[in-house]
Amino acid sequence: MKIYAIDIGSNSVRLAAMADGKTLFKRLITTRLGEGLSSTCMLSAEAIERTAQAVSKFVRIAESDGADKVYAFATAAVRSAKNGGDFVLRAKQLCGIDIDVISGETEALCGISGACNGGDGGIIDVGGASTEVSIRADGKMLYSKSVDVGTVRLFDLAGRDKSKLMKTISAKIKDYALFDAGSFCMHAIGGTASRLGSIKHGLKEYRPEITDGTVLTLEEILNLADKLLSMSVGEIRATTICGSSADIVGGGCLLTAEVMRRFNVGEITVSESDNLEGYVLLKEGRL
Repeated sequence: MKIYAIDIGSNSVRLAAMADGKTLFKRLITTRLGEGLSSTCMLSAEAIERTAQAVSKFVRIAESDGADKVYAFATAAVRSAKNGGDFVLRAKQLCGIDIDVISGETEALCGISGACNGGDGGIIDVGGASTEVSIRADGKMLYSKSVDVGTVRLFDLAGRDKSKLMKTISAKIKDYALFDAGSFCMHAIGGTASRLGSIKHGLKEYRPEITDGTVLTLEEILNLADKLLSMSVGEIRATTICGSSADIVGGGCLLTAEVMRRFNVGEITVSESDNLEGYVLLKEGRL
């Protein structure tokens, strides 16, 4: 059975094709759905249209490939926007698909289930409009929290100014309860994690078979944040994998490091299995 899943995030729309419990491939289109959301609490008409068009394109790919099922879910940008329903309606007009707007808790459950293949461990999922931290042991969730801070929100609020970014991040991550996750195997999932893994390996194109399993220490990430925030957007775009995300990757790097410090995490392992795989497990009744 071929199952396709579409993840509609605040920065990008992602497609995953799966069969027999394996992920065949993933695709991504950057649409910046959450652009300006932090100041207006609204999705712009332009962002709605380009994101709905991306979803429609992925649905057509799935249908032309003989998909048995196509799932689509939206995360922080749609659930927090006053006009999130406008996006859901526009996407259905274009491709006839019903979009599931999931809660932060469900997003975290999907993320940890995908990264840990239904088992124990933890995740830090830095997205465009929210960041999820979850830890599970002996099949029970010990901690799970979604906070409304992500790379696109950060850029809207603080640009690429390190002092402003730190002030914003410090205020936002106080919403996480104090929890020592230092003894857990912590995975990093999502676009920021993939970009940081790609930069470490010097990749100029997305190679999940290489980035998956990449270990990044807190010191490495802090040093990389300083480096990225000292470079111009043009320099980042010219020398790394970060094309349309060159302006937000430095802030995402800094956010990742500060969340790690909050939870006493010394290193993270990049996982290319994430909430796409976890959402399918959830919908197929395997969680």
